[in-house]
Amino acid sequence: MIIVTLNRTEFEYDIHSLIKAFFPKEDVELYYTKEAQAEGKNVACTNHSIEERAASGSQDQDVKPESPAAGHFAIQYEDNRITIAWEDAPEGPAHSTFAVDFSDRTATKNALKEHLYELLEKETGHFLPWGTLTGIRPTKIPMKLLNEGKSQEEITDYMKQTYLASDEKIQLAIGIAKTERALLSRVDYENGYSLYVGIPFCPSTCLYCSFTSYPLASWKSRVDVYLDALEKELDYVAETFSGKTLNSVYIGGGTPTTLEPVQLDRLIRKIRGSFDLSHCLEFTVEAGRPDSITEEKLSVLRDNGISRISINPQTMKQETLDIIGRHHTVEQTVDSFRLARRLGFDDINMDLIMGLPEENLEDVRHTMEELKKLDPDNITIHSLAIKRAARLNIYKDRYEKMQMVNTKEHMDLCAEYCREMGLSPYYLYRQKGMAGNMENVGYAKPGKAGIYNILIMEEVQTIVACGAGSSTKRVWAEPNPDGTHRIERCENVKDVQQYIDRIDEMIERKRRLFED
Repeated sequence: MIIVTLNRTEFEYDIHSLIKAFFPKEDVELYYTKEAQAEGKNVACTNHSIEERAASGSQDQDVKPESPAAGHFAIQYEDNRITIAWEDAPEGPAHSTFAVDFSDRTATKNALKEHLYELLEKETGHFLPWGTLTGIRPTKIPMKLLNEGKSQEEITDYMKQTYLASDEKIQLAIGIAKTERALLSRVDYENGYSLYVGIPFCPSTCLYCSFTSYPLASWKSRVDVYLDALEKELDYVAETFSGKTLNSVYIGGGTPTTLEPVQLDRLIRKIRGSFDLSHCLEFTVEAGRPDSITEEKLSVLRDNGISRISINPQTMKQETLDIIGRHHTVEQTVDSFRLARRLGFDDINMDLIMGLPEENLEDVRHTMEELKKLDPDNITIHSLAIKRAARLNIYKDRYEKMQMVNTKEHMDLCAEYCREMGLSPYYLYRQKGMAGNMENVGYAKPGKAGIYNILIMEEVQTIVACGAGSSTKRVWAEPNPDGTHRIERCENVKDVQQYIDRIDEMIERKRRLFED
């Protein structure tokens, strides 16, 4: 465990995220001194969240950790400076003191992260490819600067000096930002929106998954009731947004193809009959798990004019599929892909995950060789991110001895194969707890980039989400002075039965979000 003691309640998330990036296997907890407690707040930050905790001990004493620490940092905020002390650093006590102007919060945060990063890098001998960047949308930075008219050289210098990012990652972010700008020029920001429809059922729950999904076997008899509630929510959205331009539709999950063919047909016909799709640039359905795909289901999608699907192997190593709980074979993945091609699908995405249990670089090479034979139109390379709700984290004692490695070599190997296959990077995002502190990158052939994927990352257009566990994001078209957009959200309940029982409340949440 690593303990961080603070005398002020500022920049907790950034401190926690950066230290966790250097020590991914350690729990990192933040504690406040009595000086900070005087502000009326006593907070513990553990693993992936910052949560309120009741004060422990006397208010006349500093808060003490409840268990021995493997390392201890003390961060002291003073009138015009910050001091970072790491008394048990590998090379002996390490300190960094630097001047700041607390009236400029952004500059202060960047200075704190820069000095903390430099201390961590020096003492551990490790570096992070993304430097001090801990947010999930690094392309937002070059996108904003490009919109301001900055050159590639100016953006490179800024990202290197401000965030200490590597040249390779900076150029990746800039290149993707340029691609996104070109693709987003086709999107109606002011009068447009996108639609997400969630199907929260799966054949089984994967070891790493934390999405809202329920085993279909337990809900098979209730799927039609779920669709009844979903259609009611869709009716509300269709009526409310009848004067708006629908730019993209994404049916995700879960695994939408767990639905029976007649149910899948029912859902898509409902969308096509209720919404004006004349300006829709893309309609995607996640076929996802090969063990949910049949010729009849693919024919339903094809007959309804679906333009884009995903068939996601995650890996082409059977032993790994067995470990992570994907109850399908490599052969099923290949057969499903070839079936989709035979039926005329010409925009197929395949997802892979780097850092899966017991996979090495040669396993990744084997997977990429197999995908090269199939020649998909899109490949998304994910870095494993273990969320709190995933079984891989809940039962981590069972899996802690398993090798789970993702490195620059893994990501570079995938990028090289994608280039050979004629695919270029077009979107990028990051998550907390990613293996190797890397990123997720989407690659696509010319004309096959996923518009919805870019919209969800760049947060420049409203996305209305229907279904259990979905989250609607309202984005105001007029940007703020700093180039960002005003964003507000409302969420649907995750539990399927609660969603069915409280569908009117879910609709009311949307009504309140969009009432002005």
